[in-house]
Amino acid sequence: MSILDRSALEASPLADLHAIASELSIDGYRRLRKAALIDAILTRQGDGSVAQDAGGEPETPAEETAEGAVADSAEGPVADSDELADAIVDELHVRDEGRPSARRRRGRRGGRARAPREEKDSGEEAAEDSSREPEPDRAPAEPAREDEIVAGVVELLPNGSGFVRVHPPDPSDEDVYISAAQVKRCDLVSGDRVSGPRRAPRRSERFASLIRVDTINDGPAAEVADSARFEELPVEFPSDRFRLGSDDPTLKAIEWLTPFGRGSRVVISGRAQAGKTEALRRLTAAVAAQDQEIQLLLALIGVRPEEVSGWERDPAASLTLATSTDAQAQAVERVVDQGRRLAARGAHALVAIDTLDGITPAAARKALGAARNIRDGGSLTVIATAAAPVGGETTVVALDASLTGAGRFPALDLAESWTLRPELLVGDAGAEAIARARAEALDGR
Repeated sequence: MSILDRSALEASPLADLHAIASELSIDGYRRLRKAALIDAILTRQGDGSVAQDAGGEPETPAEETAEGAVADSAEGPVADSDELADAIVDELHVRDEGRPSARRRRGRRGGRARAPREEKDSGEEAAEDSSREPEPDRAPAEPAREDEIVAGVVELLPNGSGFVRVHPPDPSDEDVYISAAQVKRCDLVSGDRVSGPRRAPRRSERFASLIRVDTINDGPAAEVADSARFEELPVEFPSDRFRLGSDDPTLKAIEWLTPFGRGSRVVISGRAQAGKTEALRRLTAAVAAQDQEIQLLLALIGVRPEEVSGWERDPAASLTLATSTDAQAQAVERVVDQGRRLAARGAHALVAIDTLDGITPAAARKALGAARNIRDGGSLTVIATAAAPVGGETTVVALDASLTGAGRFPALDLAESWTLRPELLVGDAGAEAIARARAEALDGR
């Protein structure tokens, strides 16, 4: 079944239909009105002229969007009209490793969306006008060739798309672009080795584009698409404790009085100037140093611009406090989604988020709720800072701003800190010691 149906075509601008007709080598497509052009595209797709795969099923054509990028035709579950729309939006937003195209920056005029204009041979642009005399046919664009196979290592971008690095880890002009729709459909993560056919870049593109993903880590891509979804995997309470091995008094207090492990949902809470960001920075550095299997993903969301450079590793996403709430929520979701894919493959990922305060409570709970310890599999741990717990935590590390301001460490507010089922992490004796320490803290209030 084709990825394009009549409703999707009717919702597309004329420039997109011209691009698709060019790919399908439809003669005289510029002289056709929109309804006739749609009929011609549907007829050409259904008459068997599209290349067929080894199984005899018609292969989804590579559809060039208005910006010249090709939407996915990856093997696996057939995309519906929503996926097609997502792919088109993704391609319009991404150009040359994330730079918006010149046409995109022109925006809207007069309150109406305008279709991208087609470049003329003279370099001038003119709007489509149905009243004009039909122009002579131009030679159709060369169809995408699928006999050139590319192989390399995936590197994801903050916007969800990525590149196949042909000569990893360094970028090169031979790298091949992968759309966000392909990344999501094939559950790709950075470091995956993939192969598949590519097509040459169009005149407005710098890089070639991957037509579909054939193999992932030397196995059929269909096996990854058909594997169990992350939400369906059986989970257990965290039982493998993170050991920090630090002499820092606050980290030592966290390790023994508010323990957490692989698959924990941790919130470091406290009012302003309590030291939440500094605690998260030291905590993640200690975890990465002690646990060589952990894959750390850092999301700096809604932070001060000066705080970005204070981290030892590059963040997977970095947005300052001037960014909109929606943009911050989308960035958090992209980073957490990458961690979910790692955990579903059997890896152990840790997503550190500073901070959840700039997004809606629902988005914050969704990000925190993604953490889980998969039975006989991988794990996703989420550690985030917030002014107050958001709900659903397995560990809360509450910091006391008055202790931090006075330089009295550890600055842990033990009465407000807790761990769910601590006996699974530190044993019964350790859980009893934590209970006694909390009782003493409450008595001292």
